[in-house]
Amino acid sequence: MTDISPTDRPERLSIANSTVDGIRVVTLRGEIDHDVKDELTAALLPEDGTDDGPTPRVVVDLSGVTFLDSTGINVFVHVHHRVSAAQGWVRLATARESVIRVIQLVGLDTVIACRPTLEQALKS
Repeated sequence: MTDISPTDRPERLSIANSTVDGIRVVTLRGEIDHDVKDELTAALLPEDGTDDGPTPRVVVDLSGVTFLDSTGINVFVHVHHRVSAAQGWVRLATARESVIRVIQLVGLDTVIACRPTLEQALKS
């Protein structure tokens, strides 16, 4: 049996943050699974780790995500609840067909707004 640690996997999740018109854009690339749960949660929640401060508005750019499992779905739901409690919002954008299929299958798109483009997610 071969031990494959997350650092040996080229598809490991990478996370980049930027801000557009006061909206935090979190760009994800790679696979979202159990191995990246904590890293993903930390990247999506308010940067100071609290719910105080400006109203959190987060767009998650999924264009580079190649795999999404139930762990990722659970992280998105958790973050949605935390951000909503602070009167903010989370939107998912630019998901590939295989990823949007999972999102739709579990009904996440009925809880969190999903937009086909980053521009639409930033505007509506």
